[in-house]
Amino acid sequence: MRTPLSVVIGAGGTGGHIYPGLAIADALRRAAPDAVISFVGTTRGLEGELIPAAGYRLHTVDMIPFDPALGAKRYLLPAALLRSGAQVRSILRGQGAQVAVGMGGYPSAPVILGARMAGLPSLIHESNAVPGRANQFAARLTPHIAVAFDTGHLHGAVTTGMPIAASLAALDRDALRPAARRAFDVPEGRRLVLFNGGSLGARRLTEAALGLADRWRHRPDVHLLIKTGPAALDDTRRALAGNPVARAVPYLDRMDLAYAAADLVVCRAGSATVAELATTGVPAVLVPYPHAPGDHQTHNARVLTDAGAGLLLPDVETTADRLAALVEPLLADPARLASMSGAAAPGPHAYAADLLAERVLDLATRTTPHTKEYAA
Repeated sequence: MRTPLSVVIGAGGTGGHIYPGLAIADALRRAAPDAVISFVGTTRGLEGELIPAAGYRLHTVDMIPFDPALGAKRYLLPAALLRSGAQVRSILRGQGAQVAVGMGGYPSAPVILGARMAGLPSLIHESNAVPGRANQFAARLTPHIAVAFDTGHLHGAVTTGMPIAASLAALDRDALRPAARRAFDVPEGRRLVLFNGGSLGARRLTEAALGLADRWRHRPDVHLLIKTGPAALDDTRRALAGNPVARAVPYLDRMDLAYAAADLVVCRAGSATVAELATTGVPAVLVPYPHAPGDHQTHNARVLTDAGAGLLLPDVETTADRLAALVEPLLADPARLASMSGAAAPGPHAYAADLLAERVLDLATRTTPHTKEYAA
């Protein structure tokens, strides 16, 4: 009897690690419908909500971030990593896993270490233009490395693109646009500016959006859709009370509708967002998160801005007045918006999930040299 494919994926913290992991899991299910797939994360990130909601089992382990801000507590990291790696080894044994996958972020490193301890093949995917600390460590434990952007930071890596949702990979913005604009109640004849601060929202973007909403409250040709994250929703809605040109939402469950409806996006420059914009061709003003490790969001953003598909705006300069100076000329120039849309280079992102699923399937069937278990 054939043994079903069994894979454990490490992904947690923010949506930038979780959603690509879910895209790979879905691609594996398409390729092997009876596959047993579970995730490893912690109790602190969005994985506790997003992964079970997508229909996958989540195992949690004890792990602390790879963060210099820990100060003296950084000396606890090696012991914490060994402990969580041993926990993952038990998870891999219990599931009869054949392959482990790490998507970056601190829950990912124990998965790759646990696979090394268990003598199983593993694969890491680095989503950012500059690799995070967890993947810099994990890259020492596996020869199988995939990256979203070809920047040369990880030796021997294969560029597969960033796994994105199937609904975005196949998005026809023009065909979906009428239904999308109805879904967000965008009045006829108005250009929609979407503010997307990432999975948790971004205070700087929300404050700038509120300033623009007040500045434009009497304009008949614009509309703002502001994704705030749950924490800022109530305050934002109170600030917008009676404003006819703006609407606030905590989440965007249908990013295909959001991108189809939008004429311009103002957003952070997480790797998933950059890949989605490159694939869908939505013009953007990118405001990199200034405290991202290695300033990786600025490097991510340049994938679009260097191609002419977006504009870069430093976080410290992101005010309503500065945004108005950038955005108002764009909204008044449909030809320039179309040029920015056409400049986006889709790359392999639309089929990255399937490419990575193929690599996982190959590792599952390959005879690997790691047959000896390593002690914790």
